Amino acid sequence: MNLKIPDTITEEEMLKIVKATKQPRTKSAYKIAFYQCLRVSEVLNLLPEHIDKEGGWIHVKKGKGNKDRDIPIMKPALSSLNNLPIKLTRQALHKSIKAKGKKVLQKDIHFHTLRHSGASMYLTEKDVNIKFIQQLLGHSRLATTEIYLHVNPKQLKKGFQNVWK
Repeated sequence: MNLKIPDTITEEEMLKIVKATKQPRTKSAYKIAFYQCLRVSEVLNLLPEHIDKEGGWIHVKKGKGNKDRDIPIMKPALSSLNNLPIKLTRQALHKSIKAKGKKVLQKDIHFHTLRHSGASMYLTEKDVNIKFIQQLLGHSRLATTEIYLHVNPKQLKKGFQNVWK
């Protein structure tokens, strides 16, 4: 089976898109999807009562496979959680990220790119254990999580620079 590796963007690129976006709820949707690694349906289903700011948790209700999960609130997404519910359609989010990707980055990206990119960032730049990322994404199989993780050439070089010292 030959799977196409999904495109990813960097945190810096995602923040450029956020900066170029005027609508507060759209900005929040982008940041939540990227930093919390959520699917579009999970972002749209988030309600204020699913957020435990004091405990630092988001309760994701009815994710893929109708499964619930608890994930830690990531600091960069915290203020975006004040704009819940997002009150946009799936189609509106798909159209807006595609347009912003082309205009701001000259890249063909999709809303799911934010989820892939966030997961890749946690593994390759933030050194988060892959088992933790698996839990964040809500995957039952580690092999599914591995599809989401991408190493760019710069990170590959950095990963090996101290091997021969």
